[in-house]
Amino acid sequence: MKYIDMHCDTILGWLEQEEGREEVDFAQSDLSVDLDKLKRGGCLVQNFALFTDRKKYAVPEKQTMKLYDLYCRMIEQNEDRIAPVLRFSDIEKNEKEGKLSALLTLEEGDVVFNDLAMLRNYYRMGVRMIALTWNYPNAIGHPNVSMSDFSHYKAADVLQKPNEKDGLSEFGKQYIALMEELGMIVDVSHLSDAGFWDVVRYSTKPFVASHSNARAVCCAARNLSDDMIRALARKGGVMGLNFCADFLNERGDERSMIEDMIAHIDHIRDIAGIDVIGIGTDFDGILSDVEVRDASMMPALARALQEHGYTEEEIDSIMYKNVLRVYKKGLK
Repeated sequence: MKYIDMHCDTILGWLEQEEGREEVDFAQSDLSVDLDKLKRGGCLVQNFALFTDRKKYAVPEKQTMKLYDLYCRMIEQNEDRIAPVLRFSDIEKNEKEGKLSALLTLEEGDVVFNDLAMLRNYYRMGVRMIALTWNYPNAIGHPNVSMSDFSHYKAADVLQKPNEKDGLSEFGKQYIALMEELGMIVDVSHLSDAGFWDVVRYSTKPFVASHSNARAVCCAARNLSDDMIRALARKGGVMGLNFCADFLNERGDERSMIEDMIAHIDHIRDIAGIDVIGIGTDFDGILSDVEVRDASMMPALARALQEHGYTEEEIDSIMYKNVLRVYKKGLK
């Protein structure tokens, strides 16, 4: 089995582990993602997010650069096991050489000093996908869940309604146009509903919601409505199944079960087809009690889909082929 994971926050986890230590063990750790677990799980491409909480740091870009240093060290110290993806052909090359592929992303696109020159620099650094916002309004646009309005993330998730008013700024429209010109994939997870529809309107290439589920199954603002899912499918894009319990179910017990994941996959397939479904675990960025607890256990989801009646071809589409299609069109 092969799979692609469009989103994890493992680099931040490595940075937190490094505090007080001389070195990080990228191969084996107590995180959900490390090189050994990725290999055992059958990972083809792992997206690694440089996640920056802009309100937490006086100069957020400094945190982004610290995370980037860890990413580079992981590649440099394990060049026999993992290699970066700068163009689509790298994925095929790395697989032939028996290596994992690493695709670098930003989670929080506004770490550019309001300057598109910095966006070009991130491309030169190897960033190939960008989530335009996190949970604060920024120079690009607005999120659905704004932590500026709440003292606790969970309260924000539960209480805030989707933002149907505030979309992309003029800078945001220029930002996504340059992303597509360079060969970077636009990611709308965390973006407001209004911003999503702006991306539909102004994008010329397939885009992704790297770690978002179906709002009709779990009524969280971070998930996509049926109309949004259909629009994403029409654009040739893909959404990555998020393993966070808050976006999978409404039980409130923090349990993230495979049956919850299949309920979302069933719904998305029924309203928009199989080709819009992918995987975006959010590993090492969530606190849920996840049945698929780490990257090595991804085959358990594939087996459950098979037992549920999905064909081998459909499972391959969900696990990696749909995302590969988007990467082939979006990366240069």
